[in-house]
Amino acid sequence: MLIPKRVKYRKSQRGRMKGKATRGATIAFGDFGLKALQPGWITQRQIEAARVALTRLMKREGKVWIRIFPDKSVTKKPAETRMGSGKGAPEFWVAVVKPGTIMFELGGIKKELAEEAMYIASRKLPIKSKMVIRPGYEGG
Repeated sequence: MLIPKRVKYRKSQRGRMKGKATRGATIAFGDFGLKALQPGWITQRQIEAARVALTRLMKREGKVWIRIFPDKSVTKKPAETRMGSGKGAPEFWVAVVKPGTIMFELGGIKKELAEEAMYIASRKLPIKSKMVIRPGYEGG
C-alpha cells in the first residue's frame, strides 16, 4: 500500500478542492494518461486496485506510472463515541485530486489495449475520468 514514510503533522484538516489542476495536468512519461474530470479524494486502496487492474490487463507488457500519491491523512472517531474529546485517530490516507490531474500513465503498448486498460482502471476510482493521448503520438 502507498503510505508516506514521514509527515510533518499527523492529522490534517479537510481542506477544499476548488479550481482546476495546474500541476500534473500534462502527460510527462508515457503515451496515454488517465485524466480526472471531477475533484475528489482517492484512497491508497483505490490507487492500488487501479494499478493491479492495469498491470493484469497489460500482461507485463509496457510500463505504468502512478502520478498521484496519498499524502493526506483522514481521521475518524470510533462508532458511538460522544461529541468532543478531540480529533479522531488517522484511519487511512488519500490523494487529493483536482479536475485535470493525470493520475496514471501508460507507455509501450498499443492504443486499443491502453483504452481497454484505462477503462477498467477508471471503474476502480470514485471519480469520473477519461483517457488522454500524448500530443504528437503517432502510434506503434
